[in-house]
Amino acid sequence: MCPWYTVGGKVSDKNLEQRINIQFCVKIGKGAREKLAILTEAYGEYALKKSSVFEWHRRFKEGQEYVQDDPRSGQLQTKRNDANVDRIRTLVRSDRRFGVGVIAEELNMNRETVRQIVKEDLGIRKIPQKWCLES
Repeated sequence: MCPWYTVGGKVSDKNLEQRINIQFCVKIGKGAREKLAILTEAYGEYALKKSSVFEWHRRFKEGQEYVQDDPRSGQLQTKRNDANVDRIRTLVRSDRRFGVGVIAEELNMNRETVRQIVKEDLGIRKIPQKWCLES
């Protein structure tokens, strides 16, 4: 594999370069098949695949101007935020007998998220029938 093809999973300079070339060809009226042939000749085995060339051709023809990928959702948003840390802190203070499962159910949160907040954010560990602050 060529070292510039992908860098850390991000689009490489050569991929961006090819997208810019596709954008240019759309502006001067070249067809997608013609662009595919030109890119294959210029970049050889590192040319964008046929499906990518046709997809970018369609996007540019529909008026898209940017050559970067669309933003992706990536990792799911976590409910581990300041507001939920405060909600859990309040609930634990109201009744120290609540376990992680009860708190998770009460606040409609994932048990693992609650466990992480309790342990890592609040510094609390479970002792039978009560919560204690770690020293």
